[in-house]
Amino acid sequence: MSQKLRTPDDPIEVYETLLEHPDVDNQKLATGIDRTIKGIGNVVMWANLLLVAAIVSQVAMRYLLNQNYPKLDEIQWHFYGLVTMIGISYALVTDSHVRVDVLHMQLSRRAQRIIEVVGILTLLAPFIYLMIDQGYDYFYESWRVNERSDSPTGLAARWALKAVIPVSFVLLGFAALARLIHDAHALLLGPEAERTGSGLRLIFWALFGFAVAATALTFLVETTEEKLVIVMFLTFIALLFTGFPVAWALAGVGVAFCGLAYLFDNGMMNWTGMEETLTGLDYLTLGAVVNRVYATMSNAVLVALPMFIFMGLMLDESGVAERLMTSMQRLFGTVRGGLAITVTMIGIILAASTGIIGASIVLLGVLSLPSMMEQKYAPTLAAGVVSASGTLGILIPPSIMLVIMADQMALSVGDLFMAAVFPGVIIGGLYLTYIFIIALIKRDVAPVPEGATRPDWAAVKDVMIAVLPTLALILAVLGSIFAGLTTPTEASGVGALGATLLAIGYRKLTLAKLVNVLKATFNTTAYIFAIFLGATVFSYVLRELGGDELIEDMITGTGFGPNGTVFMILFIVFLLGFVLDWIEITLIVLPLMRPIVNGLGMDIPGFDAIDEPSLVWFVILVAVTLQTSFLTPPVGFALFYLKGVCPPEIKLSHIYKGIIPFVLLQLTGLALVFLWPALATWLPSVAY
Repeated sequence: MSQKLRTPDDPIEVYETLLEHPDVDNQKLATGIDRTIKGIGNVVMWANLLLVAAIVSQVAMRYLLNQNYPKLDEIQWHFYGLVTMIGISYALVTDSHVRVDVLHMQLSRRAQRIIEVVGILTLLAPFIYLMIDQGYDYFYESWRVNERSDSPTGLAARWALKAVIPVSFVLLGFAALARLIHDAHALLLGPEAERTGSGLRLIFWALFGFAVAATALTFLVETTEEKLVIVMFLTFIALLFTGFPVAWALAGVGVAFCGLAYLFDNGMMNWTGMEETLTGLDYLTLGAVVNRVYATMSNAVLVALPMFIFMGLMLDESGVAERLMTSMQRLFGTVRGGLAITVTMIGIILAASTGIIGASIVLLGVLSLPSMMEQKYAPTLAAGVVSASGTLGILIPPSIMLVIMADQMALSVGDLFMAAVFPGVIIGGLYLTYIFIIALIKRDVAPVPEGATRPDWAAVKDVMIAVLPTLALILAVLGSIFAGLTTPTEASGVGALGATLLAIGYRKLTLAKLVNVLKATFNTTAYIFAIFLGATVFSYVLRELGGDELIEDMITGTGFGPNGTVFMILFIVFLLGFVLDWIEITLIVLPLMRPIVNGLGMDIPGFDAIDEPSLVWFVILVAVTLQTSFLTPPVGFALFYLKGVCPPEIKLSHIYKGIIPFVLLQLTGLALVFLWPALATWLPSVAY
């Protein structure tokens, strides 16, 4: 290093700005990599607009020209594959990946950097090497035979999309290298301020506790494979609490336990006193996940994912929520608890038009919490209402969670969308009923604002003007699916276009806002897809170790009967929701339950119109259960979203207390769907 850094007296943010200064020699490479990857991402993210155009064009030509073009279908998932695969390195550079912050945020910045360095070297780097090496072979074989579309009228040169796999992981490798350089430089020359906070002792004791638990649980099973399954799952959960990104913890644990299984297969672990295994896992068999990655990035169902995310974010930028809040406050101004009722109703409307939990909670919090505090609302009720209302989007269609569930369980997205309508509306109705009753019983928790006037026709007119465009968009998206006019993927593109037109109509759309929406869509889709990649490796190794058989035997061996078995699965999912995000549960746990539910032989009403009514009903039950995972500590993301925008008088303890009644209301809704399955299966049976 040619010049010496002076340790600044300013906060860490100033120091990190200094680290990125191009005049610092050993930061030039890392900064150059960051800028290059961001530049590539800033170009690729515009493919989302091309994706909208391709989807809308396909729908228009089918109905206007009575023509169908397979090439347009394939172009759609080519754009989707490009956006998601390139996005994972962009998300790493911008530090946008999902992590569990419960312990991580208590650590000093120095300790966080140490965890990141160790995690990249031991978890991410082996996965990157695997995907570059095996991904290149996968691409080369396709190029060698000049592979083209399966359809005679489809696209040629399929190898071009397969080339995205090794290229994207080369970019991810460079992004990881840049993080390592930044971290190493800061660890060597960082200011004392980086040592503020807890050290690694907190993480050490957490990992030690998980190690003891894993050791104890291995005595409950007999075979070496079963012991490896238990240790593998607990290792993943333990690594989550280090704060390392969920996606790379999944992938790294999968690769590590593949190597461990190989050692057991070949008698290299006999010194442990455990029996040899016959898993057949090795480097080449693990390379089979490349084909699964390609199947995920060319999945026509998952194309809806970035489109619904784009639609939700664009609606947030359109100012719809602000208009609804202003007009509905006038309508419910004289009703006790009127502002809380307003927030809940807006939450239901946003849920049916966005499905983006973080954006909905932040938006509702920013718009309503200051007014609630000004009107002397109880902090617990205010926090609970905003948190719970914002989470309705994960259940009420169009929901990105239901899209992923449909893909994982091989079910129709349209069926799941329709099956979730009544449960979502019921839970929203339970929220409204609770607010109305609690406001009457405890008059001090939700007082009528001073100076409130009775609503007049002008207030009703304002509400109609604010609500009707949003309802029209909901009708365009859900109505087209329910009527069988479009597939959910096509409806997502129509919805993205509709949200954009709505923003233009409200004169809220500027180039800067469009860029912000595209960046947020790019980032959000990328980190969800990264978890797909990690879960693909983790699930593959888990299944090869016999994890699905172990879980199936454990659950079916309880002898609880069909209803008892379903209840136990939901209870397990509810408990997992305390420590895992819905994405990991949906990608890893949910598919393992399919054969169990199918084997129960439950007589769930399908009204002679649904192929697998028991699975549709079960998935909706899991979806309602997972909605609670956003509100249950320590990993309740809704709680952290809300805390970031709370007025200072609302403490974290208020948020924790405030969500308790709403979790109970969600569980009440779950019980209703459990007892009356027709609430989930009737609507899909009559929709077509």
